[in-house]
Amino acid sequence: MKFDLGIIGAGPAGYTAAFQARAKGLSVVLFEKDKIGGVCLNKGCIPTKAILHSAELYEEMKCAGESGINCSDVTVDYAKVVERKDKIVEKLRKTLELALKNAGVVVVNAEAALCNNFEPHVTGSIFAGGEIYECEKVITATGSAPRDFENLRFDHEFVLSSDDILNLKKLPESIVIIGSGAIGIEWARIFSAFDVDVTVVEMAEHLLPVADIEVSKRVERIFKAKKIKTYLSNSVEKIENKKVYLTSGDVLQPELVLLAAGRVPHKISENLTCIGDACGKIQLAHFAIKQAAAEVLGIEFNQDLVPSVVYGCPEIAWVGKREQDLDEGTYKKANLLISALGKSHCDNCMEGFIKILSQDGKIIGAHIVSKEASALIQQITIAMQNNLSTEDLKRVCFAHPTYSEGIFECLFK
Repeated sequence: MKFDLGIIGAGPAGYTAAFQARAKGLSVVLFEKDKIGGVCLNKGCIPTKAILHSAELYEEMKCAGESGINCSDVTVDYAKVVERKDKIVEKLRKTLELALKNAGVVVVNAEAALCNNFEPHVTGSIFAGGEIYECEKVITATGSAPRDFENLRFDHEFVLSSDDILNLKKLPESIVIIGSGAIGIEWARIFSAFDVDVTVVEMAEHLLPVADIEVSKRVERIFKAKKIKTYLSNSVEKIENKKVYLTSGDVLQPELVLLAAGRVPHKISENLTCIGDACGKIQLAHFAIKQAAAEVLGIEFNQDLVPSVVYGCPEIAWVGKREQDLDEGTYKKANLLISALGKSHCDNCMEGFIKILSQDGKIIGAHIVSKEASALIQQITIAMQNNLSTEDLKRVCFAHPTYSEGIFECLFK
C-alpha cells in the first residue's frame, strides 16, 4: 500500500498532522500501537484535569458554608472520580477516532517499524500489523514516557509513575511526590484537596523551578497554607522497605511515592522528521500541535512564545522572559494583586498576582497566579505575538468585573 504521508504516533502532534495533510488532499496512514490520542488524551492533560475538577469541587464544597450553602458531611468516592475520568477520556477518544475516519485517514492500530529495504522512489517503508506501507514522507510523533533513574526505579506498586497514579481506585493516606514541575504541582494539589497528607521533594531551591521566581515563591506560600510539606534543595538518596531516604538525612514513610521527574522522548530514528514530545524540545500538547501545522502547512510560529499553564486553584501561567533571566535596570516590571479585582472577592479566589515585564514599551514576559490564569495568559500571548505595545493594550476596553481587567490595570502600574 502506498501513501503520500505516513505518521507514526497518534497523539496531538500525529493526529493534527494527519488532519492537516488530508485537508491538503494527501493520502495519509497513521500508526498507533496503543490508544488514539496519545499521552495527552489518555494519560496526561485530559484525565488529570478531570480528576482535578473533582478535587476542586470537593474542596469548594467543604468551604461552601462561607457562601451560605450548607454542604455538611461531604464525602469522596474516589472510585467514582476515576470512573468519571475514564468515561470522559473514552468519549473524547471515540470522537477523535470518528473524526479521523470521516477525514479519510487510514488508522493502523499496530506497532510500526521502519523497514531496511527502502525503495528508490519512496522515503520510507513501514511494517505494521503484517503489512508493508510505502510512504513518500514519514513523520514520527512517538511521544514520551515517564522518566525514572538508575537508583530510583518505578515498581508500579510503591513508586508510581504519572501513568500509574491515574489508575488508583483508592486514595492513599499519605504520599511523597518527587519533583515539582507541572505534574508534581498538579498532583500535590489534587491529593491535598482530597485530604491526603502530601510531601513534595524538589532538588532545586524553589518549587516549580522553571517558573518566574515570584511565581515559585507564591506557590510555596500557597502550599504552606494548605499544609503541603516541602523539602527544597533536596533529593532522594534511596528507597528501601517503603522508606524514602533524603540527602538531607530525613527519612519519610509515605503510603505511596509519585516520581514526577519529567519525561523521556521516544525517538525511533534520527533521519526522519520528528514532532511533538519525541523531538525533545517543549513537551506540551499545544506546542506539538503548532509543530504539526509548521511541518504540514508551513505555518511557522514563534517558539519563544509558547504559554505554559499549571492547573489547580489558583491557576499558574506564564509566557516569555522570566525576571531572573533579565539584567537589572534593562526592563520595567508591573505587578497587580488579584485581590485588587472585585471579581476575585465575588469568587472567593483572591490569591495571586499579575506580573508584566516590558522593554521599550513592549511586553517581553508575563507571569500570572490567578483563577482563569490560563485564559489571561493567552490574551497577553496574542499581544506579544502581534507586537502590540503596552500603549496599544491600554486602548482596549476590558469588561468589568473580570480577571482580564487586571491586565489593563497592571499596565498602569
